[in-house]
Amino acid sequence: MLAVVASTFFVGFGGGVIFPILPNLGEVLGISAVMVGVILSANRWTRLVANAPAGILVDRIGTRTPFIAGLAVEGVATFGYVVAILAPELPFVPDVPEFWFVLARVLWGIGSALVFATAYTITADVSETASRGTSMGIVRAGITFGFPAGMVLGGLVSELYSNAAAFVMAAAFAGLASVIAYFIVPETHVESYDRSVSPLDLELTLPAVTVGLVNFGLYFAYVGVLFSTLVIYLEAESLTLSVELFGSAIDYEEQGTSGLLMAVSVLSGSVFTISGGAISDSVGARVPVLVCFLLTNCLGFVVLTMAPSFWYVVAACGLIGAGQGGVGGPLTALLADLTPEDRMGRAMATNNVLGDVGGGLGPLIAVPIAQSVGFDFLYALSVFIPLCGAVVLVAGIYTHTGSLSPTVDESVV
Repeated sequence: MLAVVASTFFVGFGGGVIFPILPNLGEVLGISAVMVGVILSANRWTRLVANAPAGILVDRIGTRTPFIAGLAVEGVATFGYVVAILAPELPFVPDVPEFWFVLARVLWGIGSALVFATAYTITADVSETASRGTSMGIVRAGITFGFPAGMVLGGLVSELYSNAAAFVMAAAFAGLASVIAYFIVPETHVESYDRSVSPLDLELTLPAVTVGLVNFGLYFAYVGVLFSTLVIYLEAESLTLSVELFGSAIDYEEQGTSGLLMAVSVLSGSVFTISGGAISDSVGARVPVLVCFLLTNCLGFVVLTMAPSFWYVVAACGLIGAGQGGVGGPLTALLADLTPEDRMGRAMATNNVLGDVGGGLGPLIAVPIAQSVGFDFLYALSVFIPLCGAVVLVAGIYTHTGSLSPTVDESVV
């Protein structure tokens, strides 16, 4: 489990580094807002297709090979950002940065489908029911901790040096992740191989669909709305950060400021991912903890909608991150509790599919709405997304178990 945490942490740099850079880079490279949305969401649409085969592959051939392969593909994809940004200067490389960015994001989607399906399945395989929420929280935190590190370093390195330098740094860390996995991560899931894979063999049980729909809403609001629009929101509202350090003022532009704010959100989420899972273990029930953190996510969007100053935006990002992260550990633990072991890879894939639909639709819808209708309307609308998620969760679990709040023991298949 710790090897999975280390590997996913380092590869997460590549996922985070692009967010504070690309939305602003659109103007410099002549990329339209719609194309920026396509680039940001391309990995999720790719994962939408790749998730199911990845989950089935895990159930058929095991976790080790797909996990290592996924990390390696993500490393190649991260280097693709370097090609995209340097395309005008590279010989024999067509000067079409949008094509290279889309290609890199597509590759990233394939790699991350393999990584996500295997990481959570490994954790479900090696964890006990009584501590599964904590275990899922730790692994999910490891996956997400690399993301804010990439956003902070991506924003700062791009401002201090160059965008290309930020992408090179991310590619180096992604390469390290696959090396760690190759030497440390064992096989946990199968003893004999069956290499036949059907892309239609999804887990469509009520628990899998219910958990997946909650995941859909969270990713639509979090990655799709908040992360995709934050940098242009800061620019429109003239909200940037100035820090006094050793008698000198350091002024961050929109990219650096958005990177720090995204990092605040994801770090908050990572902390509450661990604590949320642990609380659900100690309480002995997942649903009350999940509802509490969904309401926290809702409160964050309320604060963001009415934010009168920069520090309210900081608070809003922290609350949204806490809600998002607090849901993560208990939600995947709940799915593992309700799923037979031999279907675990498929169930995690279904959850990832629906999450990626939300994360993919978000940038395509949010960026144009923000620029045409306004941020207040967009963020106010996002308040209702986690509320709907709470209703779906309670209704689905009650229909399946006959209880509004089943205990962990009652949920185990």
